[in-house]
Amino acid sequence: MFANQYYCLVASLKEYTLDSDTKGFDAREIVGEILEGVKGGDAREVRLLYGYYDCENLAALRGGRSAWNPLGNLTREELEEELKTPRRLPGEVARVVRAYADPEGEDAESVDTAQRFERELFGAYYAACARSRSRFLRAWSVFDRNLRNVTAAVAARATGRSIEDSVVGGGDVAEQLQRSSAADFGLRGELPYIDAVIAAVNDEANLVEKERKLDLIRWTEAVELATFDYFDLDAILSYLVRVNIVARWTRLDAARGREMFNRLMAELDGRELIENKQ
Repeated sequence: MFANQYYCLVASLKEYTLDSDTKGFDAREIVGEILEGVKGGDAREVRLLYGYYDCENLAALRGGRSAWNPLGNLTREELEEELKTPRRLPGEVARVVRAYADPEGEDAESVDTAQRFERELFGAYYAACARSRSRFLRAWSVFDRNLRNVTAAVAARATGRSIEDSVVGGGDVAEQLQRSSAADFGLRGELPYIDAVIAAVNDEANLVEKERKLDLIRWTEAVELATFDYFDLDAILSYLVRVNIVARWTRLDAARGREMFNRLMAELDGRELIENKQ
């Protein structure tokens, strides 16, 4: 089966600009235009990428917190309804929501409701991504979960908290984080970025600078995972991951946001893509 090619859509992505007189750009508008430009099956994969933010927002709503990430697919009102009767969430995520809403119900048989809601919720999200049709999204979700787990494990070790309670999902990396006493959790050979993560978490007193270093690791991985993708869905998803990083930094630090946006534009030159494709 051949992947859909979006030559015009990808070529148009470089036309977005970030006005130096504003604090940011409209990431939701970018996502909306991409959703309008891709085919139905590919649009579902784009929405699955943004399902992570729906999970963030669900956890905040259920916990009574006011935090809200505007990059999610669903509005606050829609997610409030999903917490009561999930209809629009990925199947695995909906199952977790139903299980915690009714711990005696059928769905609770396959969900460990003794765990924190967030842990089970994000574990279900990553499980949904593992079944994605997109090679990029499958690989990105593995990387993203590992990066977040390593970050959480390093922080937990430093503060004497339980690493087991901080790690999401299963697999070799998660198990190694929980059982290893080595400085690098015995993962240096498997995760080439682990030293950079440990250094960022342990050595960087400036929280903003720590987050910048972690996001640069994400940025690099997003680029590398789509190295040989030019006009297909995986190229678009890689672009969107970087758009999400830019969006975050335009909220946290306008100067950093402009810097990352300019980097994104420099990496997305349509002429270079065409030359590489030949």
